Amino acid sequence: MYERILVPTDGSDAALVAAECATALARRFGAAVDVVHVPDRRERVFAPSEAEADAAAEAVLTATRDVVTAGGIEPNAVIIDEPDQVHEVLCRYADEHGVDCIVMGTHGRTGFDRYVLGSVTERMIRAASVPVLTVHEDTKVPDGANFERLLVPTDGSECAIQATEHATDLAEAVEGDLHAINVVDTTVAPGGVESGFITGELEAAGEQALETMQNHVQAGDGVTVHTSVVHGPPYRAIIDYAEEHDVDCIVMGTHGRTGLDRYLLGSVTERVVRLAEVPVISVRGPDSS
Repeated sequence: MYERILVPTDGSDAALVAAECATALARRFGAAVDVVHVPDRRERVFAPSEAEADAAAEAVLTATRDVVTAGGIEPNAVIIDEPDQVHEVLCRYADEHGVDCIVMGTHGRTGFDRYVLGSVTERMIRAASVPVLTVHEDTKVPDGANFERLLVPTDGSECAIQATEHATDLAEAVEGDLHAINVVDTTVAPGGVESGFITGELEAAGEQALETMQNHVQAGDGVTVHTSVVHGPPYRAIIDYAEEHDVDCIVMGTHGRTGLDRYLLGSVTERVVRLAEVPVISVRGPDSS
């Protein structure tokens, strides 16, 4: 499934959880692991000296490398100190080194990032050419990356279909079941006489989206698919479904419903990444560059 996994690190607790998750995936699939620290330019500017800045960067790298090594994988660990933005350096590294999955924490550098998706991770999800698996410091990662139940929300868009294909491949590789849901967004129904009609139309569209999704899954041997149309605010419905059905991993596209999402990480995916208690794999749509 994965042959080379990149773990960006800033030394945060979330980054160390990401390293544990990446190590479990690497053991399962026989993948190589790259641990990369890209120092923020501010870290060097405000450091007391060059030597202390270098020592701090090495400490960050060593802490994450030790997590991977303790899991039985000897990673390639490097510090890349370049003037470009952190996400640009990481994306370039991934492309140049044949990385096919990036595993990273969803916050790190500041306390504020504990509550708002960190800018580096957000930009990576939007810009990376490969799937990005995100965790936070409290994420529940199954032992051995044993994803028995994977959830993929779909709205029938090309982006959702691409996420579905990745989820299907992963479900087949880990011999897991695939749960596919379409969310009827109850916030768009105004109430009154028209509400029932609008909800009915949205439910019919949801069933069509799930049928489209199933047509793409049929090629996957041995993958059991459970489909449901659910109701509520989309991000909350996805998180609630994951919790109620003991989902081990959520796979989502990074845009879908609006044209704006082609350029800005969709709020639904952003909220799920930030709030879900399980790993979330974000798959960039085919035309979201």
